Amino acid sequence: MHAATQTKPAILFVCLGNICRSPMAEGAMRDAARKAGLDIIVASAGTANYHIGNAPDPRAIATARAHGVDIGGLIGRQLSENDFFTFTHIIALDKANIAGIKARAPRQGKAQVELLLDVLNHRKGEAVPDPYYGDDADFEACWNTIAEAVDALVARFVASERNAA
Repeated sequence: MHAATQTKPAILFVCLGNICRSPMAEGAMRDAARKAGLDIIVASAGTANYHIGNAPDPRAIATARAHGVDIGGLIGRQLSENDFFTFTHIIALDKANIAGIKARAPRQGKAQVELLLDVLNHRKGEAVPDPYYGDDADFEACWNTIAEAVDALVARFVASERNAA
């Protein structure tokens, strides 16, 4: 395969409101990809329209910052039909959102839709717990779960890139 015909991975993380889990996943993925030297596109969105135009939850921002990742400039947006053509992967943070994503998927959509924790053999089918109604410890636990899965995703993309070369 020629480099010109390869498609750069473009990942969209999706949760309900796009202010907690999906922006943390976006930040964690950007950071892990940078450290691995992986050239990818990363973004996040929500299935609901509750927080369009809003910054991530201050607790999510603080948690990411504690791990050296700045997500403060991200802006909440809702999943759109165009996302199914723009992104190679749309990754849901829980089962309710993967169902919502699949329900909106246009028939001709190209994105591979999957559940984030399916990348971890010991967590297949599990949801990343929503920390919104919790405390700082819940946000930290959420970050750690996301970071473990993102590291596995990065490893998968790096291996795929090597195999394509």
